[in-house]
Amino acid sequence: MVRTWVAGWAASRRTPPPVEKPWGFYIEVSDSPVEAGRHVLPETRESLVRSAAASVTTPRTWMKMPAEPETIEPWLPQGWVVAREETGHLMAVDLVATNPVAPEGCTVTLESGGGVIRVRVLDEAGRQAAKGQMAVLGGEAVVDRVVTEEAHRRRGLGGFVMRTLADRALGEGAVLGVLGATDAGRALYETLGWKKHATLAECVYRP
Repeated sequence: MVRTWVAGWAASRRTPPPVEKPWGFYIEVSDSPVEAGRHVLPETRESLVRSAAASVTTPRTWMKMPAEPETIEPWLPQGWVVAREETGHLMAVDLVATNPVAPEGCTVTLESGGGVIRVRVLDEAGRQAAKGQMAVLGGEAVVDRVVTEEAHRRRGLGGFVMRTLADRALGEGAVLGVLGATDAGRALYETLGWKKHATLAECVYRP
């Protein structure tokens, strides 16, 4: 599931393909002021965490792995910080078609290209109210960048975006959905049937 998440995240963000490392994967990130790159470890062992950390010399490089933050903290060398506020949740669901209907007064746009599906919901004035995207990797699909603008929250737009993405992914042959969620996102996704499989601990090199 971690491997799927890594591949889908990279495809969704149009980054260079993940590079395999002895401890997992490395993704170069060029369009973020807070992240120069990320190591993602499918398996969390002290030796792997220490090896990945020791390979890093560039500030703002992150590591992410399925573990609790307090587990990995003692293994980190000087300069590394556990980003507890960024702790995430690895989630998955068997995709099911629901034929969602756009909320009244909203316009929906759908784009698909390069294996990535994008959904945007516009309000009555044509302003963006919500959006999301999903990278389809054969039988699996990875959800990314689901956002509801603050003025439009609690209207079910996030759920509509998620169901629309799922329906479209099913049409392209995907049967399993995977995502990395924030705390706020997890609450929404659980109402839609998504299940948490692991905590995603995050740490960053800030020498």
